[in-house]
Amino acid sequence: MSFLPTHRPRRVAVFRALQLGDLLCSVPAWRALRTACPEAHITLVSLPWARDLAARLDAFDDFVEFPGHPALPERDCAPKAFDALVTAMRAREFDLALQMHGSGASTNAIVAAFGAVRTGGFHPEGTASPDAETFVPWREDGTHEIHRHLDLVAHLGAPARGEQLELPVTDAEHRAAQSLLVELGLPGRAFACIHPGARFPSRRWPTARFAAVGDALAAAGLAVLLTGTRDEVPLAREVARRMRHAAIDLSGRTTLGVLAALVARARLVICNDTGMSHVASATGTASVVVCSGADVHRWRPLGARHRVLAHPVPCRPCTHRVCPTGHECALAITPDAVLAEARALLARPRETQRAAA
Repeated sequence: MSFLPTHRPRRVAVFRALQLGDLLCSVPAWRALRTACPEAHITLVSLPWARDLAARLDAFDDFVEFPGHPALPERDCAPKAFDALVTAMRAREFDLALQMHGSGASTNAIVAAFGAVRTGGFHPEGTASPDAETFVPWREDGTHEIHRHLDLVAHLGAPARGEQLELPVTDAEHRAAQSLLVELGLPGRAFACIHPGARFPSRRWPTARFAAVGDALAAAGLAVLLTGTRDEVPLAREVARRMRHAAIDLSGRTTLGVLAALVARARLVICNDTGMSHVASATGTASVVVCSGADVHRWRPLGARHRVLAHPVPCRPCTHRVCPTGHECALAITPDAVLAEARALLARPRETQRAAA
């Protein structure tokens, strides 16, 4: 028998201190883990923003904020803060701690410091496994992130319970989204969400091209909502400034739950390869994704209702925050190409979009 059915861990820690899209791609694996361990107390260890997501998912009973680590770029960290985390984690006496943050080159030592009876997760391909019963190699072969994590929990003894993403929304958040649409004069009107942001500039399609797509959608009768985080407000404003038609700028004005409720009501999402593409996937909303630099096979949203446009370049996947050349991967994707995919999706009945796998 594999690990979970044999050992039945009662206290499990899961470490994945990354951004929204990264965590959403792990949801199918976490769903399988919860099904295999229905009585376990499962704790997510992640960045502060993820407390909200953990509270939405049945997979988790608890959340611990990760303060950062000098070996990781996601968050600045004072050494004493990490030491305090280790002390607190050891006091919890976990039976199993899973490293689901990456290859393990830096993170396996971090998770080992939590002091669990057993650790598991990924180890760099070509290196010796720390524990053959609980670790799998991190493959650099274009494996989709959803499948990578499902493979790990399957190795542990948790069969898949579907590949679909989840982003549960409360009734209050649905009401807030509907009230916002009424306030904007949009109840009952079809609309598209355009999300021009991405964490790194190297992952962003030009704002002028988002504006051209927005104008074409507005000319076709759709209302255009611009979305983004507080940090992405300048990008949304630039798109609005460049558009000839009026757009509604909601950047920085919605919580994660209200954003998801709005996306669930949208006819279409246009975005970069970022967390928003996975929000669209989780809500069942059709999307056109411009992939500028990321590994397409690893991060594309799954299913026929999502169209991903990516220009092949030898430097993909990109490791640069800012493109050091001419941003060829982004500039090769034209507004006409995006609009062709958008129109094809809009021509399908909404029910067909949501049923497409």
